[in-house]
Amino acid sequence: MAELHMGCMEVEFVQGVKMSDNTAKGVGALAAEKGIALSAHGPYAINLNSHDPEKVEASKQRILKTARVAGQLGARSIVFHPAFLSGDPPAAVIKRVRDAVSEVRDILRAENNQVWLRPEVTGKTSQFGTLEELIEISAEIEGVMPCIDFAHWHARGGKFNSYDEFVSMLRQVEKGLGRKGLDEIHMHVSGIAYSRHGEVKHLELRKSDFNYIDLMKALKDNKVSGLVVCESPREAMESDIRLLQETYNSL
Repeated sequence: MAELHMGCMEVEFVQGVKMSDNTAKGVGALAAEKGIALSAHGPYAINLNSHDPEKVEASKQRILKTARVAGQLGARSIVFHPAFLSGDPPAAVIKRVRDAVSEVRDILRAENNQVWLRPEVTGKTSQFGTLEELIEISAEIEGVMPCIDFAHWHARGGKFNSYDEFVSMLRQVEKGLGRKGLDEIHMHVSGIAYSRHGEVKHLELRKSDFNYIDLMKALKDNKVSGLVVCESPREAMESDIRLLQETYNSL
């Protein structure tokens, strides 16, 4: 990653947190030496709105486990997909998610773990995680900020793919979370294939309709800072990282 002149990397625990503390400390030390800021992505098997209390508890434990390993990594943030709607009223879902995330945050702070909890803007209409929902939760719970996945938000209806729309999203974040929401942003960028139900799969940027040029311009014009994580398919990852860097630097 250092050879690509990358400033950050997200450690993926999407299939489970399988890293010892000693390994995490070694990875964190190497990343610090190379000047690479780390974040971590929690397991996909998280649903804080499950109707099964045991699954909710297991979901909270997966978030906690991710955060504890992230602490050993020296990671700034952990990202996770918070919940599925399961046909429940939005007000009920946001309360359950808010209560669960608040409980996790309290446990971590009691352990002196200061990692940011970042529920992610999700790409399917069956998932909890609209930009509005995540701003609301983040404004209410200290230590929580959204992970803004621009491709996911675009996939939820085919909109939010122009300069003006990207700027409107950034202003929405700033209005709800203050300038800190843009100064310490954490975002995901990739191409994406989608249907009327939302996200289908991630794509190489140039093989998608995602308007990454306008996004880079919106970020630069609004002096946004933080971490940008490229989530393109593995075979296109390196080329898309370079493409985003070159696009941003050329503006």
